[in-house]
Amino acid sequence: MDVTLLGTGDTTGTPTPGCDCDTCERAERLGVERSRFSVHVRNERTGESLLVDASPDFRHQFLTRDVPLPDAAVVTHIHFDHLDGLGHAYRLLDHLPVYAADETDPETGESVAETVRRRYDYLDQVEVFPTTPFEPVETCGFEVTLVPVDHPPLVCYGLAVEDPETGAKFSISGDTTYGVGEASRAVLDDPDLLLADGIVPAAYCEHHPAGGAHFDDDGVARTFGTKHMTVEGAQALGEDLHADETRVVHVSHFLNADRAFDDPLAVDGERFEL
Repeated sequence: MDVTLLGTGDTTGTPTPGCDCDTCERAERLGVERSRFSVHVRNERTGESLLVDASPDFRHQFLTRDVPLPDAAVVTHIHFDHLDGLGHAYRLLDHLPVYAADETDPETGESVAETVRRRYDYLDQVEVFPTTPFEPVETCGFEVTLVPVDHPPLVCYGLAVEDPETGAKFSISGDTTYGVGEASRAVLDDPDLLLADGIVPAAYCEHHPAGGAHFDDDGVARTFGTKHMTVEGAQALGEDLHADETRVVHVSHFLNADRAFDDPLAVDGERFEL
């Protein structure tokens, strides 16, 4: 299992267009980037590739990373920074099976699968496969299991990708607070690699109207506001899930520039062989 981080940033990415903050300027100097979230998972046994979330930066990501175009995709939720890259299937791909959850979202009145199908009904290449959370599906030689996480007001899902032949396992928290349910944690548990959503350090909770939540014994917030984990929360989730390695993704440019690109904060282009 060959995992390439195509996009590791939040909704505006780093550098953010038009921003002259120290973090964005340091990213320019270092030549590093955090484009909008997307992950490429290559099955070296079968030669197939799975894309997790279709970033609006799809074209740029596939031009700058030495990875093949996907044979299938999974969409975790319908926020534009995880979905809008599907339009690139036009004239690039002959066929793209897209797996997305089949649960109806009370906020939208339709499931993620139904939203994807409706929004991309003009693309013959996109074939949507409604997927029931906690029930593994087989694609690209992998077993993929979607699990609900906590990203209000919309439904959102994390996932585990497992190779039944080699035993390699890769988990993604999805966009979520630290309040991931026990049943979902059980599916995500014990990965070789975990990508965990951590948008800012806990100290920045003072700048959010909702503050922080899910405090640890030392009073450190593991949730920033109501939708995402803090960097500390992402690391704590990795420990909870017994991950061999945790990389923090969906990182914003609202970080101290001196520490914005230190481990375990991921940047685009990182690659892992599991």
